[in-house]
Amino acid sequence: MYISGFTFIRNAIKYDYPIVEAISSILPLCDEVVVAVGNSEDGTRALIENIGSPKIRIIDTVWDDSLREGGKVLALETQKAYEAINPQADWCFYIQGDEVLHEDSIPAVKQAMLTYKDDAKVEGLLFDYIHFYGSYDYVGASRRWYRREVRIVRKRPGIQSYRDAQGFRIDNRKLNVKHCGGIIHHYGWVKPPDKQQAKQQAFHRLWHGDKWLEENVGNKNEFDYSQIDSLAHFTGKHPAIMQPRINNTNWHFSYDPTKGIKTPLKYRVTGLIERLTGWRMFEYKNYRLL
Repeated sequence: MYISGFTFIRNAIKYDYPIVEAISSILPLCDEVVVAVGNSEDGTRALIENIGSPKIRIIDTVWDDSLREGGKVLALETQKAYEAINPQADWCFYIQGDEVLHEDSIPAVKQAMLTYKDDAKVEGLLFDYIHFYGSYDYVGASRRWYRREVRIVRKRPGIQSYRDAQGFRIDNRKLNVKHCGGIIHHYGWVKPPDKQQAKQQAFHRLWHGDKWLEENVGNKNEFDYSQIDSLAHFTGKHPAIMQPRINNTNWHFSYDPTKGIKTPLKYRVTGLIERLTGWRMFEYKNYRLL
Protein backbone atom coordinates (compact mmCIF):
# COMPACT_ATOMS: atom_id res chain seq x y z
CA MET A 1 0.00 0.00 0.00
CA TYR A 2 1.44 3.34 -1.09
CA ILE A 3 0.32 6.47 0.78
CA SER A 4 0.92 10.02 -0.43
CA GLY A 5 0.40 13.06 1.74
CA PHE A 6 -0.27 16.48 0.28
CA THR A 7 -0.72 20.04 1.45
CA PHE A 8 -0.13 23.67 0.52
CA ILE A 9 1.27 26.62 2.45
CA ARG A 10 2.27 30.25 2.05
CA ASN A 11 3.71 32.69 4.60
CA ALA A 12 3.68 30.10 7.37
CA ILE A 13 6.05 32.07 9.59
CA LYS A 14 4.38 35.42 9.07
CA TYR A 15 0.96 34.05 10.05
CA ASP A 16 2.17 31.50 12.61
CA TYR A 17 0.87 28.34 10.93
CA PRO A 18 1.81 25.04 12.62
CA ILE A 19 2.70 23.61 9.22
CA VAL A 20 5.76 21.75 10.52
CA GLU A 21 3.58 19.97 13.08
CA ALA A 22 0.89 19.33 10.45
CA ILE A 23 3.27 17.66 8.02
CA SER A 24 5.15 15.80 10.76
CA SER A 25 1.89 14.36 12.11
CA ILE A 26 1.14 12.46 8.89
CA LEU A 27 4.70 11.49 7.95
CA PRO A 28 4.54 8.14 9.83
CA LEU A 29 1.66 7.06 7.58
CA CYS A 30 3.04 8.35 4.29
CA ASP A 31 5.57 7.19 1.73
CA GLU A 32 5.80 10.74 0.40
CA VAL A 33 4.37 14.15 1.26
CA VAL A 34 3.96 16.71 -1.52
CA VAL A 35 4.06 20.30 -0.25
CA ALA A 36 3.00 23.10 -2.59
CA VAL A 37 4.91 26.10 -1.24
CA GLY A 38 3.49 29.37 -2.52
CA ASN A 39 5.43 32.55 -3.19
CA SER A 40 6.04 33.73 0.37
CA GLU A 41 7.38 36.83 2.09
CA ASP A 42 9.19 34.89 4.78
CA GLY A 43 11.29 31.74 5.08
CA THR A 44 8.47 29.26 4.52
CA ARG A 45 10.35 27.15 1.99
CA ALA A 46 13.37 26.81 4.26
CA LEU A 47 11.03 25.96 7.14
CA ILE A 48 9.66 23.00 5.17
CA GLU A 49 13.12 21.93 4.01
CA ASN A 50 14.37 21.94 7.60
CA ILE A 51 11.88 19.25 8.60
CA GLY A 52 14.57 17.09 7.10
CA SER A 53 12.52 14.14 5.90
CA PRO A 54 13.43 12.45 2.61
CA LYS A 55 9.71 11.75 2.17
CA ILE A 56 8.95 15.45 1.60
CA ARG A 57 8.82 16.74 -1.95
CA ILE A 58 8.37 20.49 -2.45
CA ILE A 59 6.76 22.02 -5.50
CA ASP A 60 7.02 25.79 -5.87
CA THR A 61 3.84 27.63 -6.84
CA VAL A 62 2.64 31.17 -7.45
CA TRP A 63 -0.74 32.15 -6.02
CA ASP A 64 -3.22 33.94 -8.23
CA ASP A 65 -4.06 36.85 -5.94
CA SER A 66 -6.76 38.03 -8.34
CA LEU A 67 -9.01 35.13 -7.27
CA ARG A 68 -10.84 37.09 -4.57
CA GLU A 69 -14.05 35.11 -4.51
CA GLY A 70 -15.00 32.10 -2.45
CA GLY A 71 -11.43 31.17 -1.56
CA LYS A 72 -10.92 29.59 -4.99
CA VAL A 73 -7.15 30.05 -4.82
CA LEU A 74 -7.02 27.67 -1.84
CA ALA A 75 -8.68 24.90 -3.85
CA LEU A 76 -6.37 25.65 -6.78
CA GLU A 77 -3.25 25.33 -4.62
CA THR A 78 -4.60 22.12 -3.07
CA GLN A 79 -5.18 20.74 -6.55
CA LYS A 80 -1.61 21.56 -7.61
CA ALA A 81 -0.31 19.44 -4.75
CA TYR A 82 -2.79 16.64 -5.47
CA GLU A 83 -1.87 16.50 -9.15
CA ALA A 84 1.83 16.15 -8.23
CA ILE A 85 1.23 13.00 -6.17
CA ASN A 86 2.83 9.76 -7.29
CA PRO A 87 0.32 8.06 -9.67
CA GLN A 88 0.77 4.70 -7.90
CA ALA A 89 -0.69 6.05 -4.62
CA ASP A 90 -3.50 3.96 -3.17
CA TRP A 91 -4.58 6.73 -0.80
CA CYS A 92 -3.82 10.45 -0.58
CA PHE A 93 -3.76 12.08 2.87
CA TYR A 94 -4.62 15.79 2.78
CA ILE A 95 -3.65 17.98 5.73
CA GLN A 96 -4.04 21.74 5.94
CA GLY A 97 -1.47 24.03 7.50
CA ASP A 98 -3.39 24.49 10.75
CA GLU A 99 -4.46 20.85 11.21
CA VAL A 100 -2.62 18.13 13.14
CA LEU A 101 -3.38 14.41 13.21
CA HIS A 102 -3.27 12.98 16.72
CA GLU A 103 -0.70 10.19 16.99
CA ASP A 104 -3.22 8.02 18.84
CA SER A 105 -5.26 7.95 15.62
CA ILE A 106 -2.50 6.47 13.47
CA PRO A 107 -3.35 2.76 14.05
CA ALA A 108 -7.07 3.28 13.30
CA VAL A 109 -6.36 5.35 10.19
CA LYS A 110 -3.86 2.82 8.87
CA GLN A 111 -6.28 -0.04 9.48
CA ALA A 112 -9.08 1.81 7.68
CA MET A 113 -6.84 2.38 4.66
CA LEU A 114 -5.98 -1.32 4.60
CA THR A 115 -9.58 -2.41 5.10
CA TYR A 116 -10.99 -0.30 2.26
CA LYS A 117 -7.96 -0.33 -0.05
CA ASP A 118 -9.58 -2.69 -2.56
CA ASP A 119 -13.17 -1.54 -2.06
CA ALA A 120 -13.73 0.68 -5.10
CA LYS A 121 -16.99 2.04 -3.65
CA VAL A 122 -15.03 3.84 -0.92
CA GLU A 123 -13.62 7.01 -2.43
CA GLY A 124 -12.46 8.70 0.76
CA LEU A 125 -12.10 8.46 4.53
CA LEU A 126 -13.77 10.70 7.08
CA PHE A 127 -12.19 12.24 10.20
CA ASP A 128 -13.60 13.75 13.38
CA TYR A 129 -12.53 17.29 14.24
CA ILE A 130 -11.69 19.20 17.40
CA HIS A 131 -11.60 22.97 16.85
CA PHE A 132 -9.56 25.06 19.26
CA TYR A 133 -10.32 28.72 19.82
CA GLY A 134 -8.47 31.52 21.60
CA SER A 135 -6.07 29.19 23.39
CA TYR A 136 -5.16 25.54 23.57
CA ASP A 137 -7.55 25.15 26.51
CA TYR A 138 -10.84 25.90 24.76
CA VAL A 139 -12.75 24.19 21.95
CA GLY A 140 -15.71 25.30 19.88
CA ALA A 141 -19.00 24.04 21.31
CA SER A 142 -21.59 25.32 18.85
CA ARG A 143 -22.90 24.46 15.39
CA ARG A 144 -20.60 26.93 13.69
CA TRP A 145 -17.84 24.30 13.84
CA TYR A 146 -18.00 21.38 11.41
CA ARG A 147 -17.77 17.99 13.11
CA ARG A 148 -16.27 15.88 10.34
CA GLU A 149 -14.45 16.23 7.05
CA VAL A 150 -12.80 14.10 4.37
CA ARG A 151 -9.02 14.12 4.57
CA ILE A 152 -8.06 10.92 2.73
CA VAL A 153 -9.04 10.41 -0.90
CA ARG A 154 -8.20 8.13 -3.79
CA LYS A 155 -5.77 9.07 -6.54
CA ARG A 156 -8.32 9.11 -9.32
CA PRO A 157 -9.10 11.25 -12.37
CA GLY A 158 -12.00 13.57 -11.65
CA ILE A 159 -11.26 14.22 -7.98
CA GLN A 160 -11.11 17.96 -7.36
CA SER A 161 -10.58 20.18 -4.34
CA TYR A 162 -13.93 21.85 -3.70
CA ARG A 163 -14.72 25.56 -3.30
CA ASP A 164 -12.27 26.90 -0.67
CA ALA A 165 -10.47 23.56 -0.22
CA GLN A 166 -12.80 22.45 2.57
CA GLY A 167 -13.56 19.12 0.92
CA PHE A 168 -13.50 17.24 -2.37
CA ARG A 169 -15.73 16.30 -5.28
CA ILE A 170 -15.44 13.65 -7.96
CA ASP A 171 -17.11 14.44 -11.28
CA ASN A 172 -19.01 17.26 -9.47
CA ARG A 173 -20.60 15.00 -6.85
CA LYS A 174 -19.81 14.31 -3.19
CA LEU A 175 -17.42 11.48 -2.42
CA ASN A 176 -18.66 8.20 -0.98
CA VAL A 177 -16.72 7.71 2.25
CA LYS A 178 -16.23 5.59 5.36
CA HIS A 179 -15.43 6.89 8.80
CA CYS A 180 -11.84 6.01 9.70
CA GLY A 181 -11.83 6.74 13.43
CA GLY A 182 -9.12 9.37 13.15
CA ILE A 183 -9.12 12.74 14.94
CA ILE A 184 -7.81 15.99 13.50
CA HIS A 185 -6.97 18.85 15.86
CA HIS A 186 -7.69 22.18 14.16
CA TYR A 187 -5.60 25.09 15.47
CA GLY A 188 -6.53 27.79 12.98
CA TRP A 189 -8.12 29.97 15.66
CA VAL A 190 -5.25 29.64 18.14
CA LYS A 191 -2.63 32.30 17.44
CA PRO A 192 -1.29 35.35 19.26
CA PRO A 193 -3.90 38.13 18.82
CA ASP A 194 -1.61 40.20 16.55
CA LYS A 195 -0.89 37.30 14.21
CA GLN A 196 -4.55 36.24 14.19
CA GLN A 197 -5.58 39.73 13.14
CA ALA A 198 -2.95 39.80 10.39
CA LYS A 199 -4.12 36.40 9.20
CA GLN A 200 -7.75 37.54 9.12
CA GLN A 201 -6.84 40.58 7.05
CA ALA A 202 -4.93 38.46 4.54
CA PHE A 203 -7.28 35.46 4.60
CA HIS A 204 -10.48 37.39 3.92
CA ARG A 205 -8.90 38.97 0.87
CA LEU A 206 -9.42 35.58 -0.73
CA TRP A 207 -13.19 36.03 -0.37
CA HIS A 208 -14.00 39.73 -0.26
CA GLY A 209 -13.22 43.16 -1.64
CA ASP A 210 -11.57 46.05 0.17
CA LYS A 211 -14.83 47.65 1.33
CA TRP A 212 -15.99 44.45 3.05
CA LEU A 213 -12.59 44.06 4.68
CA GLU A 214 -12.66 47.60 6.01
CA GLU A 215 -16.16 47.16 7.47
CA ASN A 216 -15.78 43.64 8.89
CA VAL A 217 -12.11 43.12 9.69
CA GLY A 218 -10.80 46.66 10.07
CA ASN A 219 -7.29 47.84 10.78
CA LYS A 220 -7.01 46.86 14.43
CA ASN A 221 -3.65 45.54 15.62
CA GLU A 222 -5.10 42.61 17.55
CA PHE A 223 -7.93 40.13 17.02
CA ASP A 224 -10.85 40.28 19.46
CA TYR A 225 -11.27 36.70 20.66
CA SER A 226 -14.20 37.59 22.91
CA GLN A 227 -16.71 37.62 20.06
CA ILE A 228 -17.60 33.93 20.17
CA ASP A 229 -20.86 32.22 21.07
CA SER A 230 -19.98 29.03 22.93
CA LEU A 231 -16.79 27.34 24.07
CA ALA A 232 -15.93 24.39 26.30
CA HIS A 233 -12.80 23.48 28.25
CA PHE A 234 -10.62 20.94 26.46
CA THR A 235 -10.12 17.92 28.69
CA GLY A 236 -8.28 15.67 26.26
CA LYS A 237 -4.68 15.33 25.16
CA HIS A 238 -3.00 17.38 22.45
CA PRO A 239 -0.86 15.67 19.80
CA ALA A 240 2.66 15.23 21.18
CA ILE A 241 4.13 17.10 18.20
CA MET A 242 2.23 20.21 19.34
CA GLN A 243 3.53 20.24 22.92
CA PRO A 244 6.62 22.43 22.34
CA ARG A 245 4.47 25.06 20.61
CA ILE A 246 1.92 24.91 23.42
CA ASN A 247 4.67 25.24 26.04
CA ASN A 248 5.94 28.38 24.31
CA THR A 249 2.55 30.10 24.32
CA ASN A 250 3.07 33.75 25.21
CA TRP A 251 -0.45 35.09 25.42
CA HIS A 252 -3.36 34.57 27.78
CA PHE A 253 -7.00 33.93 26.86
CA SER A 254 -9.93 33.41 29.19
CA TYR A 255 -13.52 32.84 28.16
CA ASP A 256 -16.38 34.82 29.68
CA PRO A 257 -19.70 33.54 28.26
CA THR A 258 -21.47 36.75 29.32
CA LYS A 259 -19.38 38.85 26.95
CA GLY A 260 -19.63 36.76 23.81
CA ILE A 261 -22.14 36.65 21.00
CA LYS A 262 -25.55 35.34 22.01
CA THR A 263 -26.42 32.12 20.20
CA PRO A 264 -29.66 32.45 18.18
CA LEU A 265 -32.64 30.59 19.66
CA LYS A 266 -32.87 28.04 16.83
CA TYR A 267 -29.25 27.03 17.41
CA ARG A 268 -29.76 26.79 21.16
CA VAL A 269 -32.68 24.43 20.57
CA THR A 270 -30.89 22.26 18.00
CA GLY A 271 -27.80 22.29 20.21
CA LEU A 272 -29.83 20.97 23.13
CA ILE A 273 -31.25 18.20 20.96
CA GLU A 274 -27.74 17.28 19.85
CA ARG A 275 -26.43 17.11 23.41
CA LEU A 276 -29.34 14.88 24.45
CA THR A 277 -29.44 12.57 21.44
CA GLY A 278 -26.16 12.97 19.55
CA TRP A 279 -28.11 13.96 16.42
CA ARG A 280 -27.15 17.23 14.74
CA MET A 281 -30.26 18.47 12.94
CA PHE A 282 -29.88 19.98 9.46
CA GLU A 283 -26.15 19.28 9.43
CA TYR A 284 -24.40 20.04 6.15
CA LYS A 285 -22.28 17.08 5.09
CA ASN A 286 -19.59 17.55 2.51
CA TYR A 287 -19.65 13.82 1.73
CA ARG A 288 -21.86 10.72 1.43
CA LEU A 289 -21.31 8.34 4.33
CA LEU A 290 -21.53 4.70 3.26
